[in-house]
Amino acid sequence: MSANAARSASPHRSRSLPLLPPLPSLLAFGRQSGPRFPPRDTVTFQDLLAFAERHLYLSLALVGLTLAILYTEVARLFRGYKALRPAELTGLMNRENALVVDLSASNDFEKGHIAGSKSVQPSQFDPESKLLAGAKELPVVVVCRNGQGSADAAKRLKKAGFKHVYWLEGGIGAWQAADLPLVKGRA
Repeated sequence: MSANAARSASPHRSRSLPLLPPLPSLLAFGRQSGPRFPPRDTVTFQDLLAFAERHLYLSLALVGLTLAILYTEVARLFRGYKALRPAELTGLMNRENALVVDLSASNDFEKGHIAGSKSVQPSQFDPESKLLAGAKELPVVVVCRNGQGSADAAKRLKKAGFKHVYWLEGGIGAWQAADLPLVKGRA
């Protein structure tokens, strides 16, 4: 028996299997029997209305989310105070000697606070207090643990006539996430 005949008779002969199906079958994958809309380069207003009629809830959700995003962005532009990231806060403290007011609870403040910040309890926060009386022209930055309570305090400062009001977006948590140091103990 010759070598070729022995190879063809072997039950374990190697076959070359195609790794991918032929290209025309790949291009046809996922196509339906006929296109529902003819392919074209532009979408007309009639096409958009037809889509909205067929997918009413999806269209209403899109409109609702769009309005919510527009509202929050317009409100952010007109709120009167600016959000700061931790790196921006350090620059403001170094350049303009900003007053940092920490609204954390006293035990949280003692565990760690930004160097030079003043502790004020949220329940005792008053824009007319002695601490803030001489700071109407200085930059005032309001900080809390998570950034939520300080936004309300920043709004109150702006209403009281403070010129340069900021709040630390994300609070002390964002400060720690940026790997910036905290001071322990009382200020």
